[in-house]
Amino acid sequence: MPKILVVDDEPSLTEALSYALAAEGFAVVTAADGEEALRQVDREHPDLILLDLMLPRVSGTEVCRQVRRTSDLPIIMLTAKDGEVDTVLGLELGADDYVTKPFSMRELTARVRAVLRRGEGRGEGGDHADQALTVGGLHLAPDRHETHLHGAPVELPPKEFALLELLVRNAGRVLTRDVLIDRIWGPDYVGDTKTLDVHIKRLRGRLERDPHDPELIVTVRGVGYKLVDQG
Repeated sequence: MPKILVVDDEPSLTEALSYALAAEGFAVVTAADGEEALRQVDREHPDLILLDLMLPRVSGTEVCRQVRRTSDLPIIMLTAKDGEVDTVLGLELGADDYVTKPFSMRELTARVRAVLRRGEGRGEGGDHADQALTVGGLHLAPDRHETHLHGAPVELPPKEFALLELLVRNAGRVLTRDVLIDRIWGPDYVGDTKTLDVHIKRLRGRLERDPHDPELIVTVRGVGYKLVDQG
């Protein structure tokens, strides 16, 4: 039975989420602030976190940041704000998805199941998936989750690493937006394409000499993205 950690400082919403998730067959633990959330992560080892952006003591963004330092634990951000800045911030910190309040319980549970299914597929692919990859000055070691650019290490969160690995394995080929979303976020992904754009932007910021004029990860307008072999 998957365990969900619900982190929100609104008791009525926490109760409603707990009831709806339990009715769908999930085990539920809760936290009312960021400090308690971090303790519950260590104590309960949840399979997914529903994390409110605005929390007392330790903010949701800081909780996400701290969890991402050591774990690929799936995180869905909950936010009462519909601003792009809040959405982008949560995704840049490594959240897997976001839901804007108010939301329907049906939508939320669908997203929870979709994110959990994507997590089940991590690590599949056989021995070839662990082989080192080199394109130009870019070197990836999937088995060690390591990236080097011209010999210098580059730290990447799990989703960014997975996206870069897919681009590297298909260097020189255009991958459509639908293919990228399907392969990285799964065929059941129910969000918009902003998630992909944010991760591409972050990768460019880490890898490109000029992220505003990318030479490595290029946009093929109206189609998708391509990693250029600069070797």
